[in-house]
Amino acid sequence: MNAPQIISLGCRMNIAESERMRAMLAGENNLVVVNSCAVTGEAMRQTRQAIRRARRDHPDARLVVTGCAAEIDRAQIGAMDEVDGLVANAAKLDPRSWNVAGGAAPIAPARTRAFVAVQNGCDHACTFCVIPQGRGVSRSVPVEQVLREVEAHLAAGAKEVVLTGVDLTSWGQDIGGAPRLGVLIGAILDTFPALARLRLSSVDGVEIDPLLFDLIAHEPRVMPHLHLSLQHGADLILKRMKRRHLRRDAVELVARLKAERPEIAVGADLIAGFPTETEAHHDANLSIIDELDIVHAHVFPYSPRPGTPAARMPQVPRDVVKARAAALRARAAERRAEWLASLVGETLPVLAERDGTGYAPNYARVALPPQVPAGQVIDVTVREAREGLLL
Repeated sequence: MNAPQIISLGCRMNIAESERMRAMLAGENNLVVVNSCAVTGEAMRQTRQAIRRARRDHPDARLVVTGCAAEIDRAQIGAMDEVDGLVANAAKLDPRSWNVAGGAAPIAPARTRAFVAVQNGCDHACTFCVIPQGRGVSRSVPVEQVLREVEAHLAAGAKEVVLTGVDLTSWGQDIGGAPRLGVLIGAILDTFPALARLRLSSVDGVEIDPLLFDLIAHEPRVMPHLHLSLQHGADLILKRMKRRHLRRDAVELVARLKAERPEIAVGADLIAGFPTETEAHHDANLSIIDELDIVHAHVFPYSPRPGTPAARMPQVPRDVVKARAAALRARAAERRAEWLASLVGETLPVLAERDGTGYAPNYARVALPPQVPAGQVIDVTVREAREGLLL
């Protein structure tokens, strides 16, 4: 193996960090790194599975695990026979953790979309979540550093920048003067007028500041795609999760944005089978998909995470959790199919990826004509929607 193998699991933050590790470790031969995830019990299972598969595929390599699973479940992961070492989540972008030369981790070149991590950690205490245990308190990347990273990605050919963070909309709260995320996005757009596409990863709706709202609603270079860290459609469950919003807050936010920019496509994270969830709560979860017109849904069956308050609450039977997750996914798939069908006949500017597909501004995935170069933006007239793709 002449180059390090980086296996990335979980969130866009991990994707961004994996790309930087790939650049930092470029000279390291015979190394496999598993950048793990621990957000759910299923994510932990997939992490262990990825470790075992990596060892089978690379029996002679040095196998190192980092990421949230290596932080939260350090003893269990470290005890696996396949694992040669662990690197702390907070240290994985420090060259000293890997015994390589250099200062800060280099910025990995991007060909199409660049994932730029501008924030890490979380100061909230949602009752179901272990991520603060794996990522620590909220830390913001200063404006100047973000601008340098964006500049490097654009110079390397990136056509779209995706801002990521564990709690992205909390960016700036630990910086002098406590600027809000809208300030950072405004600075990026002002500094790089040639940047045509800026996208946000998951956001907390109650933290959207007035400038950020205005940019999402009116700035054509900010993609019309809003992914909400929603989690549930029932107020009582939201309170038991210790979320900071109610159902009506999400409904009002989406209504205000769509009144200004009707083409905005809404995504959301939804948890099925949270402790104490009744059939009525589940029905509210189902109905929020239609009320918010959620076309990019991420559905997670609840799984108790060690050390969290929700793990001590009365649990919903696992078969019920799985059934409710399946019902949510089916409702979300119906809504998405209707939305994709509504785009037939439209002409969309699509950024080509390397696999023969690309993303429209609203994050619809489009199958492209043969031989469209990766990184090119091509206008595509949609003729058909099939199996989750526009053709």
